[in-house]
Amino acid sequence: MDSKALLKTIVKAADDKKAEDIVVLNMQGISLITDYFLICQGTSEKQVQAIAREVKSAAEKTGLDIKKIEGFEEARWVLIDMGDVIAHVFHKDERNYYNLERLWGDAPIENIQKELAP
Repeated sequence: MDSKALLKTIVKAADDKKAEDIVVLNMQGISLITDYFLICQGTSEKQVQAIAREVKSAAEKTGLDIKKIEGFEEARWVLIDMGDVIAHVFHKDERNYYNLERLWGDAPIENIQKELAP
């Protein structure tokens, strides 16, 4: 599965668990480790874990092996490394603090509205 198809799959998975403020940064040509960052947030630890679980499950259903998951137990910032796509699932209180969108401000934001359309 190519990185764009994987991205669409996990954007839908995050949206299915009511992830808020979903943003995708195109890291191609900026980062050597990944093509895309998916960044989203949940309003509670339980929701952050539910979003992370759904993203992991959706990626695995495509046959992809997850490289690494960090932060799941604490559920403040869960990082799911799928190789070409890295998902960052934040608790809403942590997202503003780390502000990855500003940190990677030179990365273009992908238009994901068609993936989120009902």
